[in-house]
Amino acid sequence: MIPQMMKAVVLTGHGGLDKLVHTDMPTPQPDAEEVLIKVGACGLNNTDINTRTAWYSKSVDAVLGSGAAGGFDQADAEDGSWGSGSLDFPVIQGADVAGEIVAVGEGVDPARVGQRVMIDPWLLGHGDWLNPENSGYFGSESHGGFAEYTKVRAANAVAINSPLSDAELATFPCAYTTAENLIQRTAPRPGEIVVITGASGGVGSAAIQLCRLRGCKVIAVASTSKAALLQDLGAAKVIDRNAPDLEAAIRDAAQGPVDIALDVVGAPMFMPLINALRQGGRYSTSGCIAGQMAQFDLRQLVYKDLQLTGATICPPGTMQRVVGMIETGALKPLLAATYPLRDLAAAQEAFMAKTHVGNIVVAP
Repeated sequence: MIPQMMKAVVLTGHGGLDKLVHTDMPTPQPDAEEVLIKVGACGLNNTDINTRTAWYSKSVDAVLGSGAAGGFDQADAEDGSWGSGSLDFPVIQGADVAGEIVAVGEGVDPARVGQRVMIDPWLLGHGDWLNPENSGYFGSESHGGFAEYTKVRAANAVAINSPLSDAELATFPCAYTTAENLIQRTAPRPGEIVVITGASGGVGSAAIQLCRLRGCKVIAVASTSKAALLQDLGAAKVIDRNAPDLEAAIRDAAQGPVDIALDVVGAPMFMPLINALRQGGRYSTSGCIAGQMAQFDLRQLVYKDLQLTGATICPPGTMQRVVGMIETGALKPLLAATYPLRDLAAAQEAFMAKTHVGNIVVAP
């Protein structure tokens, strides 16, 4: 039986951890072409914290980490979502859902009831999917998975056949689709050398695995305490993120310049990465958790024929490609910790501390 009411954590506005409220909410009902999912687990990601703190607002120039417990006072509430728009509060966040379909709306095959699924968080529209106005995100432009039940359009509920637990599966959606998109922007070739910052986080650790599957040599930038785990994932070398001369450390590890730099850290590492690239090298970024304002020597771009790309909205089919790799066992889940849903605030604090490898999830 599907209950009329469910437990959920709702974000009541931009601000601190006190804006996360564990409460009773009506259980959603699937509309036409939608499915209702009983949530087994839901992973955390930086989007949750960015949105809560209003860090996406262009009026904010503070480093993300300083806003872990509180919001940014200088933020513009009308400019607080990833797509530079406002949110309708209260909203249930949470993009990384693994669970089971328990009901379907009109137009959906009833045989899907009982199907184990993962949610593709990108709610892409038809036509120009790169237009933010036509490309929503699950848990942002729609209610997400920090709840006992959630609904999504049927096409975004991707069937999964895997022995992994729901908690393990919930480590994949956001991090691995982001990493796959980040990597695709640079079109790596077998034998190329790739340096990855933030390598112990969800996106970074995913990027290590995805680059190794492409036959690349990976140099990871992270805390040295996490070196053994990252080498188990496939990193050939691990560089201390606090190295006094990061460019020199990268060149030493690569025995020369690198072909590709994949970055989620931002300002402190931006120029060392750019300087370490070879002629015609490629840089791609999907985040700037340690600083978003970077100075840039344009001569490096011009005279080294570099390619610089950003990577946010994932192309159609990205999640399906990731699920296929999970089913074959090509990708390894990195479950750092599981918290009860009611302790989402504590889970976010642990997530922001960045002492873990992989991802943290909550379970109803």
